[in-house]
Amino acid sequence: MPHFRVTRRLGLKTALAGAVALPLSSTAVSSVSATAEGRADGRLEVMSFNLRFASTAEPNSWAARRPVMRALLRRERPHVIGTQEGLYQQLQDIEADLGAHYEWIGTGRAGGSRDEFMAIFYDTRRLAAVEYDHFWLSDTPNVIASNTWGNASIRMVTWVRFRDLRDGGPEFYVLDTHLDNASQYARERAASLTAQRITGLDRSLPVIVTGDFNVAAHGNPVYDTMLGAGLVDTWDAAAERGELYGTFHGYKPLVPGGARIDWILATPGVTVHRAAINTFALNGQYPSDHLPVQASLRLM
Repeated sequence: MPHFRVTRRLGLKTALAGAVALPLSSTAVSSVSATAEGRADGRLEVMSFNLRFASTAEPNSWAARRPVMRALLRRERPHVIGTQEGLYQQLQDIEADLGAHYEWIGTGRAGGSRDEFMAIFYDTRRLAAVEYDHFWLSDTPNVIASNTWGNASIRMVTWVRFRDLRDGGPEFYVLDTHLDNASQYARERAASLTAQRITGLDRSLPVIVTGDFNVAAHGNPVYDTMLGAGLVDTWDAAAERGELYGTFHGYKPLVPGGARIDWILATPGVTVHRAAINTFALNGQYPSDHLPVQASLRLM
């Protein structure tokens, strides 16, 4: 699959078969909200968020969750959000809720607007997309919708090369993925392929990986493979971090000290000032069945 050069919003919107552009929306004790000073000092605010696909099933329908999602994302306003599970109309809703300064890049797992997206949202006031592409987590990664490792669902990676629009700001990569929920073998193969693809990027540039990996950090070959690709876990590397919770809660009470299956990874040259798991809810309603993970980074 060829790489795509991004030059304008229209190019993002009309390249749906290869990629698409969209947007964003917290009891926030665990919030990593950036202060004005924090944003002014060049920190990059990154979020990984499994959105839980839009459905009409109550009590956690998308209609019930959307206002909470909107409130969370408008409060946090990360510069980059790696999302998982979003459906096309759901992503359009998030784009509308985030406002004019955000765009997104992604494609459906089954191609075009079909199935779930690994959409990457970004703040155009801070970042410009230079190049992007997708690959599928299979033996034929350049074949759209390919699935050869026993995944319960089609799995893929979306990646974007960004340019930081601040004076002297660097270029860097963001990769976003969602590994299989059923097959450890498929997860291990996916991690190996993703690690291989990372080594093929311009290694002079920082790399950030966001995703729902469906295994707990530490003590799993998937985690070991990703760190073996020359990445560090921003949660562990952070100078300061919030309270640990299991990042998948399934709309049940939160689990302090639970499994952290949603990660933000980065190359070692990235400075991690703070990491947090955001527990925002409104009137008992969570925006998703996952908690978003956030990291405040300095790339150079």
